[in-house]
Parts: sequence; C-alpha cells; structure tokens
Amino acid sequence: MVPLASCLPARGAQERANVAYRPVKVAAEPGETHLRNIVQLTNGGENAEAYFSHDGSRLIFQSTRDGRTCDQQYVMNTDGSRLRRVSNGEGKTTCGYFMDGDRRILFASSDAVQKDCPPRPDASKGYVWRLDPFDIYTAQTDGSNRKRLTRFGVYTAEGVVSPDGRRIVFTSLKDGDLDIYVMNVDGSGLRQLTHQIGYDGGPWWSPDGKQIVYRANHPATPGEAKAYTDLLAQRLVRPNKMDLWLMNADGSDQRQITHLGAASFGPSWIADGKRIIFSSNHHTDPRLGNFDLFLVNPDGTGLEQVTTAKTFDGFPMFSPDGKKVVWASNRHDANPHETNIFIADWVD
Repeated sequence: MVPLASCLPARGAQERANVAYRPVKVAAEPGETHLRNIVQLTNGGENAEAYFSHDGSRLIFQSTRDGRTCDQQYVMNTDGSRLRRVSNGEGKTTCGYFMDGDRRILFASSDAVQKDCPPRPDASKGYVWRLDPFDIYTAQTDGSNRKRLTRFGVYTAEGVVSPDGRRIVFTSLKDGDLDIYVMNVDGSGLRQLTHQIGYDGGPWWSPDGKQIVYRANHPATPGEAKAYTDLLAQRLVRPNKMDLWLMNADGSDQRQITHLGAASFGPSWIADGKRIIFSSNHHTDPRLGNFDLFLVNPDGTGLEQVTTAKTFDGFPMFSPDGKKVVWASNRHDANPHETNIFIADWVD
C-alpha cells in the first residue's frame, strides 16, 4: 500500500519510534497555501495511512514501531497523545478505519496465513508491490473482541466504511484479478463492482455515499495484459501507471476522470464532496519518488497542486468537519525514507 513500504526503516528509526515523542509544528513549503499550522505527529520509521474517526478526535494508522519490520495498527488522538497499538502484533496489517460510531475499527491482516512479516519483493523485478495474503477484520478500538469478516486467504484489503456505516468497500484478489467489492459491515451481501482486467483499488466513498472514487490501471494491449497477469501470478503488481476513476455506489457508470499517465493513488474527498484529493507523481521524474497532493473536480477538471515538498506526500484525508487534513510524508525525515504523519488546518 505504501510506495516506500519496501524500504527497510533507517538505522535507529525503530528506537526513536519507541521513545515518547512530542509533536512539533513545522513550516509549510513555498506554495502550500492550503495548509496552515502543520504539525508532525510521529517521528521515525514508517508511519502511513492515518484516517480520522467519525468524531474527528482520533486517528488510526499503520506503523513499523515496537521493534517490528512490518506494519501494525495504532490509534492516537489528533494531537499525537494516547498512542497505542490495537492490532495483535502478528503478521502484517494495513488500511485501518473507524466504524460503528467509533466503537470499533476495521483493518486488514495477514496473520491468519503468516505470523511473521511477509517476505519482501524480489528487488530484481524493479518497483513492485507485494500482494500479501490479507483478510479483513474488525475489533474494538483497544484491539479486543476481534472478528474476521473475510476468509479468502489472498490479498483483501483497502477497506473503507460507507458514511451511513452499513457497507464496506474494499479491494480483493479473490476471483483472480484485483477488483473492487462491497459487502455489509457483518461480511454478508458480498457484491463485485468492477470486472475489467487490471488493478482496480483504493476505493473511497463520497461523503453522501452515492459515489466511489478509486485508482485503476487497465492494460491497453495484449503485451501489457500478459505482463500484468504474469506479475499477478507471483502475487505482485507494478503500480507505476494509475489514474483516478469514479463510479456510482452500485458499480454503474464507471468512468476515468484523470489522464495523467503516472502513478496517481490514494484518493479521498473534501468534506463537502465537491472535490477529490489524491497523490501523484505525474509532474516530476518518477525516479525521484516525489509525490505531491492534488485536488481535482469529479469531472476531471480543475487540477490543483496542494503540496510542494520535494519528496513523498500521500494518503490524504479530511476531518469530518473539513477543517483539517491529515497525510503521510517523507518531509523533515531524520533519515532517508522515513515516513511520518502530519496534520494541518485546511485553508480553502
């Protein structure tokens, strides 16, 4: 899920992540006019995919702290206080989310198949993501009373709960391709929404629950299709070209809304539902690892750059009231490739 997740934490990062850290205010980069009062909430290691609770007071995120080399789920207040692990410490986890009136959390874990961290992708294959054998679980916000919702034994993750709290949209390899599915919050009523060959993933409900934005890469030629399926057979995917798509909540009217020809991912919505925020490297040399946040209208117009740091910025989410935005970034890293969580007031 995390573009830099294949990098081992820098030496000393785990130790710093375990030391009590006091969040600090950092300066915005030139041109970041939408961001004010930026605060760095974590320090060291890999920290990413921080998402707000429905009351806007807490964040759930994934992190490689506590001496682990792959992600576990953590919850903290939006000021960085009361940080605690809420997954069981086994396997690898990803894609946490609050649900059931903030009484429970949702996340994906590989621990049913692998108690240890999954192996990392073969570096000789270039930049690829490994499709670990995740399934989706829920638990109380302290990690207790854990329940398993899916039992597919293959990559099943990227879950987000609908605004009305009744449905979960997610990505799975269960039928042999990376497609988007929806199910009830108890795991019943499973329905497949996408069917086109290629990676359909990262789905996110609009604030009114009527639409879903997602990232996709559909092979355009037989050669591209073979390269994709060959990697998929090895449980790998190469995410270097993805654009944003939009569909109705029932899967109808699927249409591409960006045509940037780069790695665009992690879309979510501004609180009023009028624009989409996402991360992309379309504006720079992809070898530099420089992803920035962008805004776009649901019809693909009005593309606007939000962040300008010469490094990775991704996984944005707005607070329910639209007053704050949280995201993951490599800015201000003490060592190369460390990813931390940042929060800022949103200026529109």
